[in-house]
Amino acid sequence: MNAEYLRDAAMTAVIFGFFGMAWFGWAQEAPPPAARKFLGIGSVAGILLAIGGGLVAWQHWNDGSAITSETGPRFGIIVGVEVAFAAAGSVILTVRKKSAYIAPWIAAVVGIHFIPLATILETPLLFAAGALVTIGAWTSIRIARSRDLTISYVTGATTGSVLLLCALVSLTQALVAY
Repeated sequence: MNAEYLRDAAMTAVIFGFFGMAWFGWAQEAPPPAARKFLGIGSVAGILLAIGGGLVAWQHWNDGSAITSETGPRFGIIVGVEVAFAAAGSVILTVRKKSAYIAPWIAAVVGIHFIPLATILETPLLFAAGALVTIGAWTSIRIARSRDLTISYVTGATTGSVLLLCALVSLTQALVAY
């Protein structure tokens, strides 16, 4: 599951750690009181993993990367399409007064966009992250309803947990696998 390049593994830890923190933050919209501590710990762990990944990436910034002049534009297009779909879906859900579904919508779009990025970045871990985030997005609605929880809490906690785990795996790879 190693990334092809050390710098890419470290930057994956940065990105997943940062966005893991953000998803744990979104989960704090209306969590059960007992979950607040867990969400706070997840947020702090995410930012620490992001900082750790950033330090490793900085030390290896001139090493190779899967993002080149050839793959960079494809990377940008994939991320641009992701942002456009996430934004458009969020607007549609808001207009239709279904804003409770914005978190799983965005999580699903994020998860799906990891699949093509996995091939560009030569990072198999992104396939697993994509599958888990996407499955988590769609199952979060059912879980939230069956347990009388907010959808944003379940989606945020699930997505944050997947991203946190993947950030940890990426940082570990960057530190020991190269």
